[in-house]
Amino acid sequence: MSTDTPNVFALPDVGEGLTEAEIVSWHVAVGDEVGVNDPLVDIETAKSIVELPSPFAGRVEALLVEEGQTVRVGTPIVQIGGGAPAEASEAPTTEKREVLVGYGPSVSRRRTRNRPRNGSPAPSVRVLAKPPVRKLAKDLGIDLAKVPARGDAVTRAEVEEFARMLSGAGTTAAPVTGVRRATAEAMIASVAVPQATEWVTVDVSASVELVERLRADRRFDGVKVTTTLLTARAVCLALGRTPDLHARWNDSTIEHPASVGLGIAAATERGLVVPVVREAERLSLADLGHAIDDLVATARAARIQPDQMSGGTFTLTNVGVFGVDGGTPILPPGQSGILALGRVARRPWVVDEEVVPRWVTTLAVTFDHRVADGEQASRFLADVATILEHPAMALAF
Repeated sequence: MSTDTPNVFALPDVGEGLTEAEIVSWHVAVGDEVGVNDPLVDIETAKSIVELPSPFAGRVEALLVEEGQTVRVGTPIVQIGGGAPAEASEAPTTEKREVLVGYGPSVSRRRTRNRPRNGSPAPSVRVLAKPPVRKLAKDLGIDLAKVPARGDAVTRAEVEEFARMLSGAGTTAAPVTGVRRATAEAMIASVAVPQATEWVTVDVSASVELVERLRADRRFDGVKVTTTLLTARAVCLALGRTPDLHARWNDSTIEHPASVGLGIAAATERGLVVPVVREAERLSLADLGHAIDDLVATARAARIQPDQMSGGTFTLTNVGVFGVDGGTPILPPGQSGILALGRVARRPWVVDEEVVPRWVTTLAVTFDHRVADGEQASRFLADVATILEHPAMALAF
């Protein structure tokens, strides 16, 4: 039932104990008609960009917070009049848009914009760009409409290139917000943990051959089969024999999780994010591949949700995709282990007393020395290396 009393929507806690968020971009303007669960605004938390749907139906009367502003949870952000709040009894429709849990089912979009009054300027055309790119442009004080785009949408690289051009190829400064700030704070917290790193260089030629065979297997259609996927599976198997590598230090106790929450470090336009594959050890290789592909794609589209990055117990990061041989990974907060996979490259290798070319990589594991010792870390690393060198050994785990 409709009401004449305006509805005020306050910034909600979308999970993970959110205290504040930045308004990245509004999907509506004053005068728009919105329905329940219509996309309303993109906000940036410390972990992701989240699209908030409207909990009310009616006409947008006022946008109470401007794009680029950071506000605390509970702050009114928009006023909607002439409608009613979402009802729990509404039935879902076939709309496929992901919505914020708790705001009701998705309904078809039905926005109508008031015609401008006589003498009013026509609404400006929104430049096509992803929310993180629009946010970067806003932070740098750049009008996206002036940025030359090589494709259909303006990219982050094009905004940065335009910023350098405006500054005469000098330095540019951007505020530290969102994921970058959260990453910095997490790394500062991480160095307080007594951590150590071990390395091993391994012949992964058999894994490279297996990757090629699996890519030709119909059961892996649609799966991105790589050495990263095989390493993810090897990590899950190895953790079954050395569970302390994904336990958690909690002052007076060490907590052992019931399953593996495998974090997959993903580089995005907004910075590094780590979506989590829950109960990863229970998945088949193909299902694990699908899960990783879906999460990474969602993260790179800036649509990863806070709950998709929680529950991690061990993290895998592939630094080899950037062409480097290896690295010293830093523990994510709350985790006791992280494995870095280096570049897989052809190198001379001794086989049966002869030097032959083989596919070789370097693995590095960093662990919390309060939870595990060098022996456990070494056994874990040796197990992962064994599986990658001799994939058939996975049957013995």
